[in-house]
Amino acid sequence: MAQIKKVNQGLIVSKALLRKSGIRPRKRLGQNFLEDPAVIEKIIAHAGFDKNDVVIEIGSGLGALTIPILPYIHHLVATEKDLLLITILKERLSLKEKGKMTFISGDVLKLDFKEIYDKFSKKIRIVGNLPYNISSPFLEKLIINRNYIKNAILMFQYEFAQRLTAKPKNKEYGALSVISQYYARISPLIKIKRDAFYPKPKVDSMVLEMDFTKPYLHQAENEVNFRKTVRAAFSCRRKTILNSLERGIVFASREMIAKALTKCLIDPKRRAETLTIDEYIHLSSILMSDKTIP
Repeated sequence: MAQIKKVNQGLIVSKALLRKSGIRPRKRLGQNFLEDPAVIEKIIAHAGFDKNDVVIEIGSGLGALTIPILPYIHHLVATEKDLLLITILKERLSLKEKGKMTFISGDVLKLDFKEIYDKFSKKIRIVGNLPYNISSPFLEKLIINRNYIKNAILMFQYEFAQRLTAKPKNKEYGALSVISQYYARISPLIKIKRDAFYPKPKVDSMVLEMDFTKPYLHQAENEVNFRKTVRAAFSCRRKTILNSLERGIVFASREMIAKALTKCLIDPKRRAETLTIDEYIHLSSILMSDKTIP
């Protein structure tokens, strides 16, 4: 990996650029522009980009992260819903930089990862500061498209990041934690204070890496059943695992669920947040199998 260059603070001029263009950050689009050069340098350092990398940036904005990334990679697909921002960013780029980029305007939740994967014939890397109000659906989209993705380095609301990385017996541990950690190794990288952005959001942020090349060591026999079991278990998280599953799995009787828990050596009085990923994998294979439950 090449030595990380210092980010030119002259690049980070979101407020001035917006004023010059006569536009304001749009709250409905979740526009909060990263302003801190030190944070950008850390993101690039953690990413360890390679000259052959194809990167999708979620929310290229005014280019605070886009422009510093370009020297380290092969090609960057910049996604941005706001056409005005794309226009401003293009004006800031040299011809050489534009030659290494593809711009896509529109809803990132409709982005076709397979099309980009097929075009470059290699797994994609993802980076960006996505609007916090689409964190959950975008995460689901990443999981669905995991075969086309190497890893994702993304900025989340701090509380959401805590849920993604939470371990059993933690109040933040839930279905999102279990399912996300099953499909990718998740590593917290950088905590970012709210005043690193313009305009300043109401919450702090956290940059996480999701490595889809390193899923959970043990795999479920049926991943659909695994996800259904996990979501049912957390459907009433204040109740016991037996009561939650009874309410969340409509085809199984209380007696059938109790037998499955016993077979997995899981106390029916435990709560969902105490079960490990391995226990959910085992439980899903027993609970959803007509052959093993009379």
